[in-house]
Amino acid sequence: MVEYLSEQVIPLINQAARLYHRLIIIAGPAGAGKTTTLQDIQQRTGALLINVNLELSRQLLELNGRQRTLQLPRLLSEIINAAGGEVVLLDNIELLFDPALQQDPLRLLQGLSRNKTLVVAWNGAVHNGYLTYAQSGHPEYRRYPSRDLLIVSPEKVELR
Repeated sequence: MVEYLSEQVIPLINQAARLYHRLIIIAGPAGAGKTTTLQDIQQRTGALLINVNLELSRQLLELNGRQRTLQLPRLLSEIINAAGGEVVLLDNIELLFDPALQQDPLRLLQGLSRNKTLVVAWNGAVHNGYLTYAQSGHPEYRRYPSRDLLIVSPEKVELR
């Protein structure tokens, strides 16, 4: 499965470089091989792999709640820009969905992907034209139209 996903993502990196939002989402449930796929892509391309939860939580630790909400986009941008290179792999993005941080994770990632190609492990699914995160009713639940998103999942590859 990992090789299959990697083989789908690597050619999309060049395609994404020509798009307005240079964002590739690897969508799948926990245990679907997203992290292993990112590690394989890292070995093949040399792109830096960032554990967003770990790096961002270090930066947010000394801030109060309001400061965290306001500073998160800038801090994540700094983390990504410090990575160097044109392609950055992002894993463990769950912190971005924390309701207390009041962020729109997809829009944030799209904005950050204007200057670098981002390949992101997304713990969710694509169904009936929508990209989802978490289950309906969960505080972190998000649902986005998948149109105009570059999405790879264990089931299929989509450019909507």
